[in-house]
Amino acid sequence: MSPNDIPAYMAHVGVAARAAATVMAAASTAARNQALRRLAERLREQVGALQRCNALDLDAARAAGLAAPLLDRLKLTPQIIETVAEGCEQIAAMPDPVGEISELKRQPSGISVGRMRVPLGVFGMIYESRPNVTIEAASLAIKSGNACILRGGSEALQSNLALWREVQGALVDAGLPADAVQLVQTTDRAAVGRLIAMPEYVDVIIPRGGKSLIERISAEARVPVIKHLDGNCHVYVDEQVDLDMAVAVTDNAKTQKYSPCNAAESLLVHRVVAAQFLPRIGAIFAAKGVQMRCDAGAKALLAPVPGADVVDAVESDWSEEYLAEVISIKLVDSLDEAIAHINRYGSHHTDAILSTNHPNAMRFLREVDSASVMVNASTRFADGFEFGLGAEIGISTDKFHARGPVGLEGLTSLKWVVLGQGELRC
Repeated sequence: MSPNDIPAYMAHVGVAARAAATVMAAASTAARNQALRRLAERLREQVGALQRCNALDLDAARAAGLAAPLLDRLKLTPQIIETVAEGCEQIAAMPDPVGEISELKRQPSGISVGRMRVPLGVFGMIYESRPNVTIEAASLAIKSGNACILRGGSEALQSNLALWREVQGALVDAGLPADAVQLVQTTDRAAVGRLIAMPEYVDVIIPRGGKSLIERISAEARVPVIKHLDGNCHVYVDEQVDLDMAVAVTDNAKTQKYSPCNAAESLLVHRVVAAQFLPRIGAIFAAKGVQMRCDAGAKALLAPVPGADVVDAVESDWSEEYLAEVISIKLVDSLDEAIAHINRYGSHHTDAILSTNHPNAMRFLREVDSASVMVNASTRFADGFEFGLGAEIGISTDKFHARGPVGLEGLTSLKWVVLGQGELRC
């Protein structure tokens, strides 16, 4: 089927995915794990060929003037290929969630009622730049018994096609349908419009990329979307706190890496400890070139720090996701004020309290309305691998189905099952 006729081509892809999903849902754990291990082998065998295809994308991207950070994301180095190969093996070694029955309880009528974990069916994933996402998405789809339709960025087309061919080869080697993982073979944006509007073929869409992409998908999709828009993550330093720990964790949450969605963007500090805490963290931020956008109270304490880049915060700073060497800082008078600020300005992604007061920490966990909430830990831990999920296909700030890092369980659903021995309802 030619990808030039977008409606016909996407319908063909959807029909094939739906058929493959039926087979994948019934496939044995052994077969799915075999496909993953074989995929790891094939990736290692084809490092040279994969890099040659990647070089075509890199050359085209340079000619088009793609920025250096985007070029870096586009690279498929031997180390990156080895990392995704190891990821396939790690996912193969994880317990299979499909078919697991939980919460089985015997009722007075004699029946036993529980819930079984089953694949979602077909998911579509739309992503940008990083070709390694092709393998991450494919491996999670295989393990969870789903079929998937992948649409990568146009700048990575040759790399994604090469990786996809290895995925299909591994599926066939394991006796599974090649169409369980399909890659949209056109860069025409109309294909995305069709993919997100095919509820008869696609059960869920997962966009992974910039805010504009995710906003477009969320606005136009006719199937459910697993997504997050922003990562305005907060660190709140409580009135009772281990100051050494608070300095170390805040530094890590902000500066360990600036670009991820789980990096801290906002710092709230209880007024009682501000004079002790802020000059210490301010000196670290100054040394690392982090600009501090402050309310009046925080500015008064941070402005005297040698080399500090301190400016007045404006209203928009409290809700901003910087993804850069910038952080907003505000003093608060109570835990109540901190929670209210986070729930108003936050993106419901990840927020942390640093405190030695257990009741305060438990209140923070209960009352902050975010997908991941932490006590005395860096927001940078909000990640599927760090949460023990093996890998993640994205992060969701929605409240239905999946919330937080989405791993294997997030690609499954639950259905009620009833086990009986001929019981009749009276």
